[in-house]
Amino acid sequence: MSGPAFLDIPPLRRVAGTVRLPGSKSISNRVLLLAGLSAGATRVHDLLDSDDTRVMLDALRTLGCRVERDGDVHLVHGLGGRLAVKEAKLFLGNAGTAMRPLAAALALLAATQGGRFELSGVARMHERPIGDLVDALRPLGLAITCLGHEGYPPLRLDGGTLRLDAPIRVRGDVSSQFLTALLMALPLVAEARAIEIEVVGELISKPYIEITLKLLARFGIAVERDGWQRFTIPPGAAYTSPGEVHVEGDASSASYFVAAGAIAATAAPLRIEGVGSASIQGDIRFVDAARAMGADVREEPNALAVRRGRWPLAGITLDCNAIPDAAMTLAAMALYADGPTRLTNIASWRVKETDRIAAMAAELRKFGAEVEEGADFIEVKPPAAWRAATIRTYDDHRMAMCASLAAFNPAAGGHQPVRVLDPRCVGKTFPEYFEALFAVAEAAPADIPVLTVDGPTASGKGTLADALAQCLGYHHLDSGALYRATALAALRSGADGADEPALAALARALPLRFEKQRVLLAGEDVTDALRQEEVGSLASRIAALPSVRTALVDLQLAFRRLPGLVADGRDMGTVIFPDAPLKVFLTASAETRAARRHKQLASKGVSASIAALRADLEARDERDKNRSVAPLKPAAQAQRLDNSALTIEASVDEVLRWWRAVRPFEAG
Repeated sequence: MSGPAFLDIPPLRRVAGTVRLPGSKSISNRVLLLAGLSAGATRVHDLLDSDDTRVMLDALRTLGCRVERDGDVHLVHGLGGRLAVKEAKLFLGNAGTAMRPLAAALALLAATQGGRFELSGVARMHERPIGDLVDALRPLGLAITCLGHEGYPPLRLDGGTLRLDAPIRVRGDVSSQFLTALLMALPLVAEARAIEIEVVGELISKPYIEITLKLLARFGIAVERDGWQRFTIPPGAAYTSPGEVHVEGDASSASYFVAAGAIAATAAPLRIEGVGSASIQGDIRFVDAARAMGADVREEPNALAVRRGRWPLAGITLDCNAIPDAAMTLAAMALYADGPTRLTNIASWRVKETDRIAAMAAELRKFGAEVEEGADFIEVKPPAAWRAATIRTYDDHRMAMCASLAAFNPAAGGHQPVRVLDPRCVGKTFPEYFEALFAVAEAAPADIPVLTVDGPTASGKGTLADALAQCLGYHHLDSGALYRATALAALRSGADGADEPALAALARALPLRFEKQRVLLAGEDVTDALRQEEVGSLASRIAALPSVRTALVDLQLAFRRLPGLVADGRDMGTVIFPDAPLKVFLTASAETRAARRHKQLASKGVSASIAALRADLEARDERDKNRSVAPLKPAAQAQRLDNSALTIEASVDEVLRWWRAVRPFEAG
């Protein structure tokens, strides 16, 4: 239950509002390594908090670099180009922006200062080529061993004898990260002479090299460039901290919201903050491609405002060499075009987190699109009829974010939900992506799925509902907390527990918020106070009052928010959400429930008699069953689950099995 194995995204109708982007991954990891190699301390503002930056931070700390954090600022105390640790094993996940430059830097430092390092990652990282970088470094006299398959991580760096008597040659047609790695590492050994790098073949992803050169300049290294074939690091080069660096928002991540605006910002523009016309990132050029497809984009230095322009979008043919990562978003936009979209010069897709050409082709076909793929291109024809689809993400963050855009499918043959498998993979670059999307997206209330769990007191419905919400990535409504909060407010105000109008007025004005499994009443955390027996007893009585129940209906309905809701109580399936696609009625014997309550109270140091607890539960059951408004009973077509002999895990598994059966997705 560490996170959802899949996320169901209901049909989305439109977007509006403001999105604040996380820091750029490309800039974040470059800045971290440059700060770690520099002399002096660097304050890094707005660093991306993601899987890739965490492995870089962990690596720097393992190498003896001190990193402190104060809110959104990281203070990196650089090593001044000297090894503080001479032997280490570094695990770098699936972060190419960590593996490639660290391999180059540590290979050089191990040779010149003595050292032994091993670099490894996840299984997919061991399938991503690094041979071109190794081939560029070995002629310098560096001892580099591929511990698995030749040309792939994991690597062992064993020192060697450095030779810098000829230009360093590196291929540029597979990944620009190999050239970036050399540009960032070679200043460490340029004390006595200039060092030349020659690029063999056509350099792809030139905008990423531009990012590298601009950041190198910030840290005191002015690289000379002859076109895109020759780069010269000047003699005497030495990294020096600029003191402060601000990381701009991630332009690749911006592409998903530019696309969402082009597709669904029909009433008002979608504003994207953190990147704009002043960006140093090449993927800002995605804006031009989006405009070519019909997006209406207004640029500011650090923000974009996007709305739908041409509709349907226009199919285009585009050389995507300059925007390889953001180009994936164009493939998703192609689903909404009036003709085919052909994206070329994207061979690098095949050596990314997954084979992105093959993966994108396979998954777009599930929506009904016709897709043709080649060695370095993909062509997408939009669906004639949209289908609900279960999308594999291949542990690739960009596959997950692109898939989410298909949820905007149009009414004509559309309005189909999308199931994204392993949505947690967005943690690589944009951990809060789905939260950011749902904050600006709008769905018809009837399209937002609700799973209800009703049952008597102490049946475990709250525990089950909370676990289900975590498994599904949904919001959780503990309706009992609303009645307990009303009861607590009544007790604190001295209100008469039999004064129905006064209690209803309290309920209507209840200043209640739910935050991360905590309940806040007028800003005070009352989570534990709501579990007091006195509060629960009064809550049971006032829940039978029609005026109180009516006062709380609108508050409960407001919990139906993207991407979905698990609601527990006594009338969730019968009264509040009668259209829920799955209604569960949870039961357990009075004896079992009394034993559970006794154990719960004992853990808090409260003594109680099991017999008395059972009698109280049975009295509450009778009140709940016989009240005039919304009596406790199973909803029509409710699935009944007696959990007297079941663990919470077994109960969750059973309900999830029912849930899959009522969702419109094919297995897979």
